[in-house]
Amino acid sequence: GYLNKRGEVNKAFQRRWFVLTGNLLFYYDKRFDSEPIGVIVLEGYMVEMLESSGRYVFELVFPGVSSRTYILAADSQEEMESWMKALTCASYDFMKSAIIELQNQLDNM
Repeated sequence: GYLNKRGEVNKAFQRRWFVLTGNLLFYYDKRFDSEPIGVIVLEGYMVEMLESSGRYVFELVFPGVSSRTYILAADSQEEMESWMKALTCASYDFMKSAIIELQNQLDNM
């Protein structure tokens, strides 16, 4: 779906089409573009809500030496919460933990 992404150099928000596939977050200039203009690998990150005036803003924070923070804004509270939930569950480590937990439950049945 659409999110507004704040640029790293140009601090203005740009409307982009985002597609979450596994632990990869692709973003496109327009919805039906065939090639993404960027991709964010969702590993070793945190999803955090930002207090902002009248916007539904959250960030993807990649701590470390070469840290990078992506600031994104949704059009509504519902959309922001939905994106934050999906992004929180998108890392390989999270999916691996979920599979292990499901396997343990299956073994205990």
